[in-house]
Amino acid sequence: MFKIYNKRSSSIIPRSYQRFLIILFFMLVTGCNKLHLGNFQTRPTTITPIQREFRAAWITTVGNIDWPSQPGLDSRKQRKEANVILDSASSLGLNTIILQIRPQCDALYESPIEPWSYFLSGKQGHPPTPLYDPLLFWIEQAHARGMELHAWFNPFRAHHSQGGPVGEASVINRKRNLAAVQLKKDGNWWLDPGNTENQNHSFAIIMDVLRRYDVDGIHFDDYFYPYPSLNEGHDFPDHESWETYLSGGGRLALSDWRRENVNRFIKRIYRNIKKEKPHVKFGISPFGIWRPGFPASVKGLDQYEVLYADARLWLKKGWVDYLAPQLYWPTRQIEQSYPVLLAWWKSQNIKNRHIWPGVFTSSMKDQRSLDEIINQIMIARAMGGLQAGHIHFNITPLKDNMLGIVDSLIAGAYKKPALVPASTWIDNTPPDSPSFLLKIHDNELTISWAHPQNREIRNWVVYERRGSSWHHIILPSWVRDYTLPLRVENINMTTILTEIGISAVDRVGNESKIQRANVFP
Repeated sequence: MFKIYNKRSSSIIPRSYQRFLIILFFMLVTGCNKLHLGNFQTRPTTITPIQREFRAAWITTVGNIDWPSQPGLDSRKQRKEANVILDSASSLGLNTIILQIRPQCDALYESPIEPWSYFLSGKQGHPPTPLYDPLLFWIEQAHARGMELHAWFNPFRAHHSQGGPVGEASVINRKRNLAAVQLKKDGNWWLDPGNTENQNHSFAIIMDVLRRYDVDGIHFDDYFYPYPSLNEGHDFPDHESWETYLSGGGRLALSDWRRENVNRFIKRIYRNIKKEKPHVKFGISPFGIWRPGFPASVKGLDQYEVLYADARLWLKKGWVDYLAPQLYWPTRQIEQSYPVLLAWWKSQNIKNRHIWPGVFTSSMKDQRSLDEIINQIMIARAMGGLQAGHIHFNITPLKDNMLGIVDSLIAGAYKKPALVPASTWIDNTPPDSPSFLLKIHDNELTISWAHPQNREIRNWVVYERRGSSWHHIILPSWVRDYTLPLRVENINMTTILTEIGISAVDRVGNESKIQRANVFP
C-alpha cells in the first residue's frame, strides 16, 4: 500500500483512500490508460536474496595514474575520460568508486581552503578550463549510474614529487602556520601530524567536503607518517613538535606519541562524520600487515612502528565503518599470504565492521596472475558472507580489460549484480516500501513506482519471476519505471513473466520489504 505521510509524523491518510490516490496519481502523471495493482497477497514463492558485495576500485589522481590522463587537459576531455571510466565500471558491475580528490595539499574540486590541483590544470592554483567542479561531476555521474562515490584524501602529504614545483599557491608557502617538513627524497613534503595546526587544517579540509558535497564515504589510504623510503631511511623530522610536546609535560615515548597523534586524528574524523552526516561511511586502507608475527607466519614492514598507524586499534574501537587492508600478495606467498592475512584481520573485527581487502589488480602480468586476482575475490566472498567486498587497485586494468579480466569477471564472479552490504551499526531501520502500478501494452509490462522519502534512497531493486526462477536488476535512485517483456522466446522454450516485485534500498544499505504482485497479461 502507498503510505502518504511524513516519516517523522504519525499522521496517515486513511487506508480506504490510499489505493484511490495511487491510481489517480499515476493516471495523472503517466497518462496510463491500462493500469492494475496486481494481487498484493503474500506469495508462497521465496524470492532469492540479492547478492551483497562491495565492488570498488580506486581512481588514482596522483601522478595522473588513472585520471586525468595528464595534467592540463581541457575540461571537456577530462569529463570524457571520466565518463569512459564510469561507463566501464558500471558495465562491469562495480557499485563504488573511490576517487582521490586530495593527493597532496591541493584539490580536485573547488576548495575555499586549498589551491586547485596540479594534476588537473598542470599548474597548482589554476582551475581547469573551461571552469567546472570535477568532484561534483564525478558524484553526479556515479549516482546517475547507481554507484556510490567515496572521497579519498591523503591527510598529511603536503607535496608529491610528481606534483609540479612548490610555487606561490602551495600551502607550504601560503600558510606559514603549518609545519610542513621537507623529506630527503626530492620534491616530497609532509605535514607533521604532531603539529596541532596541521591536524586542524586537514580536519577542516575533510569536513568542508563532507558538508558541501553529497559523498557516500570518506576514505584514507596508508599514508599517515611517511614510508621510510620517502625520507631515505632517516627518522621523520618532527623535532620541533616533539620538543613542544615534552615541554608541555608530555610523557609518552616518541613512537607512542606519534601513534597517538594519528589515533586522535582518526577518532576525531570518525566522530565528526557521524555528527554531520551519519550515513556517510568512513573507510581506511592501511598497509596489509599490522605487525610482523601477527599472525605467527607473517613477516614484513611493521606499520605499527614504522608508519605509526595502529589500524587494529581503529578497528577494535569502531572508529571506521570499513577497513580495506592492502593485501597485495599472492595466496601462496607464505610470509604474506593473502588468505592468512585476511583471516587475521577478520579475527580482530570485534565491532563487526566491514573488512574489504584491497587486491593488486594492476600487478597482473599473465594468466596465472589473472587467476590469482579472481581467486582472491572469491576468497574474500567466502570469508565475508553478506558483508563481502574488495577494492581493485586500480581502475585502469579494468577500464582497459587487461588480460581479459573484465570478460572473466562478467562471466564468473560478477555475473550477478550486487548491492553494497548494509552498515547496520549506523542504522538498521529499513526504508518504507515503494508503491507501484503495472501497465501492460502488447508484450511488455511497465512497472512504475513512487516513494515518500526519495532523498534517502540510493537504489531500487526490481524482481521478476519466470517459472520458479527469480531474477533482479539494481537501478539508480532517479529511475521511476522499468519495462520487461511478458514473454521471452528462446530456441527451446518460452518463459513467461508471472510475478513482479520492487524494493527500496537506503544510503546505509538497508532494503525495504519487497512489494510483490502477480502479473495478469
